[in-house]
Amino acid sequence: MDYKKTKAPKTTITRDLNQLTEKVGNVYETVAIIGKRSNQIASSLKKELDTKLQDFAMPQDTLDDTFENREQIEISRSYEILPKPTLIATQELLDDELVFRIGSKDDQLK
Repeated sequence: MDYKKTKAPKTTITRDLNQLTEKVGNVYETVAIIGKRSNQIASSLKKELDTKLQDFAMPQDTLDDTFENREQIEISRSYEILPKPTLIATQELLDDELVFRIGSKDDQLK
């Protein structure tokens, strides 16, 4: 998914708790679902950023020989201005783009 085209706000906004919980039915399960999805988004963004920054990696990098690369800075800044993974996951839940399953108590005992 292209997180640069998300409709999620870039700053934290106040949400209606009833609107968030109507899809799941429980506040705690809603928070758990959003938390798990935000962890997935954060890890995929980290992998994507790491692969883009691998082009600039030099094998003999030391602290003394570090220099600024304008392209590397631009890539890092583009990821810094993205909405936080929690905000993206919350927006996905509100837009019905998030698919989740809640197991029954019988599934948890097995």
